[in-house]
Amino acid sequence: MSTLGLNPANASTLTDNQLSVINAPIKGSLAVVGKSGTGKTAAAAWRLRYLVEHGIAAESILVLVPQRRLAAEYLHTVRSPDFAAGGQPDIVTFSGLAQRMITLFWPLISQQAGFVNPPISPRYLNLETAQYYLAKIVNPLLKEGYFESLTIDPNRLFSQIIDNLNKSAVVGFPPTEIADRLTRAWAGKDAKANVYQQAQECALKFRSYCLENGFLDFSLQLSVFSDYLWPSLLCRQYLSSVYKHLIYDNIEEDFPIAHDFIAEMLDGFESALIIQDSNAGYRSFLGADAQSASRLSDRCIGQMHFKTSLVQSKNIEHLEIALRDSIIEHRLVHTEAASFSNSFSIDSFRFYPEVLDWVAEKTNELLQNNVNPADIAILTPYLSDSLRFSLTNRLAKAGIPYSTYRPSRSLHDEPAVKTVLTWAKIAHPSWEQKPNVEHVRSALAQSVSDCDYLRADLLARSVYQRNNQDFSLNSFDVLSHQLPERITFHVGESYEQLRNWLLANREGGNQELDHWISRLFGECLSQPGFGYHSDFDAAAAISRLIASCKEFRKAIATDNPIGIKPSVEYVRTLEEGVLSSQSASNLNVSDVADAVFLSPAYSFLMRNRPVSYQFWIDIGSNGWWSRLDQPLTQPYVLNRNWPSGEKWTDANEYESNQFTLSRIVTGLLRQCRSHIFMTSVNMNEHGVEERGQLLLAMQTIMKEISKQGGEPHV
Repeated sequence: MSTLGLNPANASTLTDNQLSVINAPIKGSLAVVGKSGTGKTAAAAWRLRYLVEHGIAAESILVLVPQRRLAAEYLHTVRSPDFAAGGQPDIVTFSGLAQRMITLFWPLISQQAGFVNPPISPRYLNLETAQYYLAKIVNPLLKEGYFESLTIDPNRLFSQIIDNLNKSAVVGFPPTEIADRLTRAWAGKDAKANVYQQAQECALKFRSYCLENGFLDFSLQLSVFSDYLWPSLLCRQYLSSVYKHLIYDNIEEDFPIAHDFIAEMLDGFESALIIQDSNAGYRSFLGADAQSASRLSDRCIGQMHFKTSLVQSKNIEHLEIALRDSIIEHRLVHTEAASFSNSFSIDSFRFYPEVLDWVAEKTNELLQNNVNPADIAILTPYLSDSLRFSLTNRLAKAGIPYSTYRPSRSLHDEPAVKTVLTWAKIAHPSWEQKPNVEHVRSALAQSVSDCDYLRADLLARSVYQRNNQDFSLNSFDVLSHQLPERITFHVGESYEQLRNWLLANREGGNQELDHWISRLFGECLSQPGFGYHSDFDAAAAISRLIASCKEFRKAIATDNPIGIKPSVEYVRTLEEGVLSSQSASNLNVSDVADAVFLSPAYSFLMRNRPVSYQFWIDIGSNGWWSRLDQPLTQPYVLNRNWPSGEKWTDANEYESNQFTLSRIVTGLLRQCRSHIFMTSVNMNEHGVEERGQLLLAMQTIMKEISKQGGEPHV
């Protein structure tokens, strides 16, 4: 064991299966398949260490993950003080590798791939900047009557057009086939075919625009790599010479073309370790393909199956089996109710606010019993702005530390972002975008500690002069005698510090907007006495804002019309909702230590971090079961596994929703150690009664418990 670099304490925690993976022969390929929580990734991370300590050059090891959030275990390993000195393994996503190869071999393939000006270096678009340029193309078409049969927000329309392009790229078919595939599978009225054709026309116009300007969005990066670069002998030789060893984790969450790439390279690696979660594939709506992943793991010479969970209690494991049976079979088949009856509880309420009060109280009770906040997750099918605000407000009042994560949430919906943009507009009078007094009042309430709504309103109406041609905030010192006492001098002192900072940095001080925002938050708003001191969510939102602003600035640097200020254009498009900032948040969100985690169920699953206690809010909601309406796309049809020309029917929709629900709850239970607190409510968040499939499945289980003489935990 000494060759592993393991101390006795660490060594004692490893299972025999993990040790078998770690100490496997350095030559050959090995697939490790098993449910989440069985220690597969931990074993793979130790395997990485083992390879380096046995003389394998770290830089010759490729660690491939579907998204950066799933690389945490490997990054922790290579950053640990006792990791062997020298080179570093390459920990990357398939799209990241594709982008790197395109940059390296750009002169070789740019003309062949159809780029109009091959000498111009490629410019990579994130989701935000892609939507920005797509909006330029689609908005004139909307005025001509495109998509007039749809009642859909234009920004959702943009995202679905891009999603179609992404689906074609990750599956591996040309974008010219998108409309035909969707049309042939559509079982409704023929008028829908015209909408599909219009969406494809917009997608192809965007693709042409990218080729003309040297832009590569996510879909074009993958297509260029797969269609033009990977077939090149020079690229293959380069990759084969650089990477001799492979660790590929969570393959079920990756795309078919990534599987194709590794399948062709597999025999060329000196060693390969393939990790697959069974019953996962949570990113199927983004193009992940567990079926394709299985074909890759089957190619490996060696096979290992991890069956024993290192997370679940036996009670939770039996609940998992029972709930899966109840959803699919509508009865218990493989387990007895007595074996899991203590693993969950269901509390029913009449109105939604009662649910939130109870969740906050129960969470506080767990903390009072010495449960670590990080061991608690509060989960919903969707996390609306109102639900997020209502619940976090209750947690904050109870003094409970929390962090939230919702990748689909627009940046402009974040209160911290609205606040920062308000101050940016005031400090940049040349933008001619002065906020109204309501925005200033809200920004003051957010920015200054102990500045409640009434104080913020009084202060805003007293110091803010919107019509001022220059700086529009007056000093707190010039207020009438009574006002400072009503607002309090404590609030006034913090306000004056904020005002002085804005004055000192008026018009940006020749800084780019992202630098200006970074300094405002770091030097002022996050400091003691200000509203975002120790506010994890605010820090995360501002981090996303800074990254978004920086990427936007870089993307339009050489495509900026004369007279258009990048900062002004960024703020305008952000507030219009064109910029979603989904891509940046998906990649680099770090967990907050010692904080309760609040998120949609999908986001929690992709976090890949088990907890002891989970709250499932409103199990009667149809959101646990049905997918969001997407009139311009269809993830199951734009898939390699869908038979060409077969219609997508209501029966298919029902079956896929049942399968998805089963997969979600299975994943959640596999990341829970002790107990599930479920809540049901007569009237949901919108005042509507719902009896979704998850509630019906739990009612089946409760009936079985009662039938077998047990006591339902309600």
